[in-house]
Amino acid sequence: MDGESCIKKGYEFILNSDFEQAIYWFERAIEAEPENSFYYHTCAVSCARSGKWAKAKQHAEAALKLDPEHTEYIYHLQVVEAKLLLADADLLLAKVPPKLVEAAELLEQAVLLDPLSFDAFYTLGVLYASQNLYDKAAVNAREAMRLDPGHSAARRLFADVNRKRRMLRIRINATKRKRNR
Repeated sequence: MDGESCIKKGYEFILNSDFEQAIYWFERAIEAEPENSFYYHTCAVSCARSGKWAKAKQHAEAALKLDPEHTEYIYHLQVVEAKLLLADADLLLAKVPPKLVEAAELLEQAVLLDPLSFDAFYTLGVLYASQNLYDKAAVNAREAMRLDPGHSAARRLFADVNRKRRMLRIRINATKRKRNR
């Protein structure tokens, strides 16, 4: 079977919500025409939608290697890499004790790669709030709210962080006041 026929077969399975079979057929298309960057990209997108991030990265890198100037391929690889960084950061945060500094570094990289990643901004906001870094927490919580205005936890985080920032400023200003003589 030629690559185009395999791609069509893969799309049929997507329409039937059978993403595993779609990936199977996209990989058959790659085998039939290993120099076709579009086939790798299509497979990478399907892998990402199925949560197979390592496989998605592998196919996205192959697509980009074959067509390094294609902006859609560049962007998709960045999104996949950001998702992998987010997963790594979540693992660091789940450790006892959590590795906050290392997780923050990964999350900062993730938001640079994918500026539309609500999860990365929100997690970064929560992380900075837990470290009492309220200015950084507010920036990230605000961006998470901008990306998903209806997300109640992000709105609550932003409100809590701003309240704590105000209270901190009030305390600092109160200690700086001079007495009248």
